[in-house]
Amino acid sequence: MWRWAATGFFFALFGIGGLLLSIIWFNLLRLIVRQPERLHRMTLNSIRNSFRFFLGGLRMFGVMDYRFIGDDKFEQDAGCLVVANHPSLLDYVILASRMPRCDCIVKQALLQNPFLRGVIKAAGYLVNAGSDALLLACEARLQAGGTLLIFPEGTRSLPGQPMTLQRGAANIALRAGSDVRIVHISCHPPMLTKHGKWYEIPPVKPEFVITIADKVKVMDFMDDHDLSLALAARRLTQHLRTELMRSNIQDNEK
Repeated sequence: MWRWAATGFFFALFGIGGLLLSIIWFNLLRLIVRQPERLHRMTLNSIRNSFRFFLGGLRMFGVMDYRFIGDDKFEQDAGCLVVANHPSLLDYVILASRMPRCDCIVKQALLQNPFLRGVIKAAGYLVNAGSDALLLACEARLQAGGTLLIFPEGTRSLPGQPMTLQRGAANIALRAGSDVRIVHISCHPPMLTKHGKWYEIPPVKPEFVITIADKVKVMDFMDDHDLSLALAARRLTQHLRTELMRSNIQDNEK
């Protein structure tokens, strides 16, 4: 009952916090900071620190726990594509709280959310609307030194179901010539899954384990005798799926 009540409180806090950041803090930053690059950096830092505060509260009140393995590797990821599996609603919050810079692709429908719309616009997140324009925007962001986070499953995965990846992440990496950082997220017992409701509390406190693996060199998937981008994207997507599935198998064995 305690974790149920605390979960409801923090859900409300997340929405209210996003609204306050949009209405008060980001507007204040715009008045004080005139340099666009510095303003963008301070905006992303504000979001990251807010997420750290939020996750610290969840841990303090016993809602969930989390730990990172190899998160110092994020310091090497300027101009890199970060791909991760997607077991929980909290995945983006957890990763963005630790990445020095996190550019993200969000669903267009989130722009209609009054609690998140201002945060998305202030952070300059890329909106998933129009594949060609999105590819160009992702390529430009990566070549400018951004770190782009993508969940290649496209939506939260279902526990116990086969993993299916879309080819968008591979296409972006190949077009931009950017290496891919693989991140695996596990949560035991499952929490805030695709069809799970916030009030469906696991019987014991969940723990997230976030493992940051090595980078994948995308040019290794371009054959000198076959420069087909579609074929290279298919090869890279299969490799990413294999790596993420290997992590899932190791979790199940534990």
